[in-house]
Order: sequence, then structure tokens, then C-alpha cells
Amino acid sequence: MGGSIACIDEIDFALIGHQESWRAAADVLAVLRGPGHTPLPEEEIRDMLPWIPPRAVCHVEITSTCGMRARGVYIDSFIPPDRLGDVSMHDNLARVRGAAACAIKAGAKIVSLGGFSSILIEGNVDQLPQKHGTVFTTGNTLTVSFIVRAIRQLCLQEGRDLRRSTLLIVGATGDVGSGCARCLSPGVKRVLLCARNLERLRRLAAELAATGVDVEIATDPRQFSAHADVVICAASLASPSLLLGSTAPDAIICDAGYPKNLSPSAAMPDAQVFFGGLGQVTGTLHFIPDLHGILNRHPFPDVVHGCLLEGMALALEGRFEPFSRGRGLITPERVEEIERIAARHGIHLAPLYNAKGPLETSLDCRAEVFA
Repeated sequence: MGGSIACIDEIDFALIGHQESWRAAADVLAVLRGPGHTPLPEEEIRDMLPWIPPRAVCHVEITSTCGMRARGVYIDSFIPPDRLGDVSMHDNLARVRGAAACAIKAGAKIVSLGGFSSILIEGNVDQLPQKHGTVFTTGNTLTVSFIVRAIRQLCLQEGRDLRRSTLLIVGATGDVGSGCARCLSPGVKRVLLCARNLERLRRLAAELAATGVDVEIATDPRQFSAHADVVICAASLASPSLLLGSTAPDAIICDAGYPKNLSPSAAMPDAQVFFGGLGQVTGTLHFIPDLHGILNRHPFPDVVHGCLLEGMALALEGRFEPFSRGRGLITPERVEEIERIAARHGIHLAPLYNAKGPLETSLDCRAEVFA
């Protein structure tokens, strides 16, 4: 394995992530090994990856549309893609802590926790190494913003009245799911909440019902899916294994999971499925060495997951604070605040797409659909 990436004088932010497939892991390893090496067979990569400690993979430089610049580092925790389940939780948490220690050592002022990194600590950043001058954010508030904006955009484009729709949220008691529920429930006809923990479901339902929301709960999404016009899949799944069952004709379905939630075998021919929680940098974004197409595997340029973009947006703003730090704390007011910060620096909702490619959308993703 090649040496560490070259140091730079000052780091504003760090991004902690992991790869969701063996192909992506192989591509990252190829960059670390350097040019001129024969690609490793997958069997060897599967044997090797669990022994690679968390480490910096590349530098990241972002410049906003208003001329501000921030410099950071991407740190891969190297959690094996097939070990995201509960059985490996202790080992994976140790890897996230190791990645956090790398970020602190690099001198990062703010650290974004991507993918399962934030799920593993359950929003409790006290489980991470602590040092004055370094703060952690899960990035979930900006992720919620992008999901909500995308749903409103699609409804507006298709002439659908969201106020007459039934909303189903799978993974409703998680940080992203509950944030989406708080933002969208006042503007829909009915809300269906689904999660594994029944007690948490009851608490969230009671919170929403107290504001006049018509809400029901279930632990199996198939109990509700046929009745929902809009579905948000934000469950903490180790692999794309969610089967919704039958869905309403022309349902809008947002798969916001990392890894994805929906099983490839899920048959929903009439539904409008898109991958949610993604933003696009309209200033400049550079990876050193160049990992474009590896860290951002999207059909559009400079598209990044919202959880990582939150740390970059806050660094550009000079607000080094733990903006998102715990389960159930995302409110509409906080979503609007982080959205304004991101937009000020040219970070907007990314063009929508799914496994088949880009969606045909005619609206500008930067349109003010949040009001």
C-alpha cells in the first residue's frame, strides 16, 4: 500500500466515509496503491480490506460561488461492505473512532460523519475522541433538506397536490426519517410511520399528532405501502433489501439509504423512484489525488451526499459547530437554516436520478420550493 497523502498547512474540514460496494472499495485501493499496479482480484480485496486501518485517502478543496474556499481531507474508515450489520457493530464503531482520531490529528475544525458512521454512534458524538477545536456533525440536517426539496419539486413538476397525499416514511424514528416527518407532515393529508422500534414510533406519532397530524404507525412497511402516494425510505439497512410490496399507482419513492434501501428485486414499474439526500456543488470541487467518479459515483458532476456537504458548507461559512449531533433533533427551522447556508455557497439539490439514469425534470433544482 502506498504512503500517506502529502500534508497541507491547514485543514478546515474532514469527511469520514466508507464504500458501499466491493467495486468502489477496489477503486479506492487502486488509487492508494498508485499507478502501474495490476488490479487486485476481488478475493484478495475481501481478505485485505478488514486489515486496513482508517486513513486519509485524498485532500478535498471546495470553492463557493461567492469566492470562499475551504480545504479538507476525506478519511475512509474501510468498513467492509459486507460487514455493516449488527454483528460487526463493535468493530465498525472502533473504525469510526479511529477515523475520528485521524481527523483530529489532521487538525480538522469540523468533521462530517458519512453513511453508517453517524448511525453507529446513534448521534452520540461523546463516543468519539474529543479535542478542543474539532467538532463533529452527522450532516443529517442538510440530507433532510435535499430529500424534502426533491419531493416538493417532483410533486410540483407533476402537478400533484402534496397536501392531498399520504406520506409513508420507512425508518421513521431515525434522525433523517424523523426530520423528514417534521418537515413534511404539516403539508400532507396523512402520515404513515414505519420503523422497528415500536416505542420510538409511538413517541414520534404522539409528537406529530399533538400538532394535528393524522398519523398511523406500523413495524412492517408492507402494511402501509399500497396506501402511500409518497414514500421515503431512510432505514438503517446493511444492504439493499427492502421490499415495500405493492405501491400506489404513480407513487413517488425516495431511496435515501446509504447503502440503498430498496431491493433490486422490488418490482415497482409505475412508481417514480429516485435516490435522495444528494447535493451538487456549483462552485468548484477538487479531489487530490483525483477521485472524481470514485467518491462521487453519480451521473452528474460534483454531486455529493448531503451528510458530507453539510460539513463543507459550514466550513465555507466559518461556522465550526456541531450543527447535527443527535437523533430526533432535526426541526424545520434547522433545515431551513442549513439550506440557506448551503445555497449561499452554491450548494443545491442535485439533479434527480435512479438506477436507470437521470429523471426527466424540467424544474431548476435551485428553485425556491421550500416556502
